[in-house]
Amino acid sequence: MHSDAMNAETLPNLDAGPFASPRFRRIAVVVNTAGGGVGPDAAAEMEAILAHSGAEIHLASVEPKDIDAAVRAAVETLPDLLVTLAGDGTARLAAELCGPDGPLLAPLPGGTMNMLPHALYGERDWREALASALSTGLARPYPGGTVGGRPFYVAAILGAPALWAPAREAVRYGNLKRAFLYAQRALARAFTGRLSFELDQGPRVKAEALMLISPLISELCPDHSALEAIALDPHHALEACRIGVNALLGDFRSDPAVSAQFCQSGRALSRRAIPCLLDGELHRLDREVEFKFLPRAFRALVPAPDARPH
Repeated sequence: MHSDAMNAETLPNLDAGPFASPRFRRIAVVVNTAGGGVGPDAAAEMEAILAHSGAEIHLASVEPKDIDAAVRAAVETLPDLLVTLAGDGTARLAAELCGPDGPLLAPLPGGTMNMLPHALYGERDWREALASALSTGLARPYPGGTVGGRPFYVAAILGAPALWAPAREAVRYGNLKRAFLYAQRALARAFTGRLSFELDQGPRVKAEALMLISPLISELCPDHSALEAIALDPHHALEACRIGVNALLGDFRSDPAVSAQFCQSGRALSRRAIPCLLDGELHRLDREVEFKFLPRAFRALVPAPDARPH
């Protein structure tokens, strides 16, 4: 998922036991009890896995309405490692608060899309991801970006296609009526709210949507030094469907309605508020926003490369 060439710090192996303790003196854990796939026994299972670390464990198991406050409180205690088991918004918030110089982060998959956890841990469930990260112990810095001052670490989508995300989530939760209403709204915006954007102070270009891909998942940026900016410019529904099919086949960049290049910064403009999907979370931004690349955004605890599932 990401190159071994990125700087990595191997955590000291001071014990022959299964999780090489002591690695950390203090570990803070935040669990969203209502997260997708978390389960009622998640907190107890988490404590059992972390018991092998030899660290002092502080675990907060909270309802969704309290999750942001719990993450902020956990970071303020300056733990050596912050573990979250929650959704995409929580993972993004935790990465932002930890930053490049704060606690190590282990954002485990406890939501629906789980974009950042999947980018770091592949398709492992949260138990396997945590156990594997603890047992092999690599601390890695990761890049990201911001759009309108809001961070993302995997991908951002600016423009009307971002409005499909709420419809997809409503289907996941079985709320077909709400899904239909969201889909109607997305269709109403399709091909009516075109973006203009500039990359690295270059010429202004128009497109239906702009995707910004972090080097964390982009396989085309050889030195992890820029965002990949992908303009999607279908002119009618048939072209949009063709891009979708090509995306499923893995070669959407070759579609004639798609163009891609690398950038350090840029800005996007629209006649109305810009819908934007940041690591799976929908936001409504101003009509003009700036975006930029962050070469060192946060540090994560991940398994060694040879411990990753293929």
